[in-house]
Amino acid sequence: MKKELFGEVNGREVYLYTLENSHGMKVTVSSFGALIIRIWAPDHNGNFADVALGYDRLEQYLENGKFYGAVVAPNANRIGGAKFTLEGKTYELSVNDNGNNLHSHRALGGHKRIWDAEEKENGILFTMSMKDGELGFSGNRDFSVLYELTEENGLRITYDVVSDADTILNLTNHCYFNLDGHGAGQITDHELQLFSHAYTPADAKAIPNGDILRVEGTPMDFTEPHLIGERIDADFDQLKMAGGYDHNWVLDNYTGQVRKIAVVKSSDKSRTMEVYTDLPGVQFYSGNSRDLEAAKDGKTYGYRAGLALETQFYPDTPNKPQFPSSVFGPDRPYHTVTEYRFV
Repeated sequence: MKKELFGEVNGREVYLYTLENSHGMKVTVSSFGALIIRIWAPDHNGNFADVALGYDRLEQYLENGKFYGAVVAPNANRIGGAKFTLEGKTYELSVNDNGNNLHSHRALGGHKRIWDAEEKENGILFTMSMKDGELGFSGNRDFSVLYELTEENGLRITYDVVSDADTILNLTNHCYFNLDGHGAGQITDHELQLFSHAYTPADAKAIPNGDILRVEGTPMDFTEPHLIGERIDADFDQLKMAGGYDHNWVLDNYTGQVRKIAVVKSSDKSRTMEVYTDLPGVQFYSGNSRDLEAAKDGKTYGYRAGLALETQFYPDTPNKPQFPSSVFGPDRPYHTVTEYRFV
């Protein structure tokens, strides 16, 4: 493992940690935000490229409005009306996305904290805490995120949270991938397969309406591999409202056990990434922002420059009792696993 200084935030040093396996795959993560900075991944011919979107400088991550590489905590995705009721008490959250709450808090969420770091044999463990009521959520909470780089070229992320009171928890990583190499252009020619036969339709503000609909016969059907750009601009209300894909898929075979939930291939099919998780849903986001921005290695990111596959409980779960529960507490500690594997 390689450790190097990334900079300082409020007088505290921030470090980069680079993991490397025997095949030459490397992953760089940061103690600021527990961020993924780089994923140096092989293709089928043994050629390597950095496939994770991001920045060169720590100062850029202090803003990071698109959540590049971010661990989102305590709650990923959206909560309608920026409030929910738990055990008879209403909790009010930051209103930061069209009257709703998105990713807990833009300035104070887990992606903007400095995490403590502990080097492990095959990885790095990041930890931090939040107090009862912090960011609007209940419970004194201890968070840990373990990054491990396996000999199977998998980046395994294990999330654990212990809380002294019932609370809402839904952690994810918001890494954007371009399997052609970050800054290589749009991901519309990437091929995607999702092991999901249903999704949660959303309103114009991206809040699920509570229904679970079959994907069959719609542009949301990735049960067989499709190019991402093949139907992204179809005359379909869900795609038109979101400007592309930005939806939660209901994953097949949810039993709380880890299973393969997605396969992504680069434009020339030379690099393949499989996604594994024990969670019930995944938010597939096709990078629909049209903003141009300077990024790492002198690259520029634009429209649909990367895709995110955010493993998760469904959006607005705290307000949708018909969805799998994201309530955790003293008798139900939070523990989930996600792995991005290059095969």
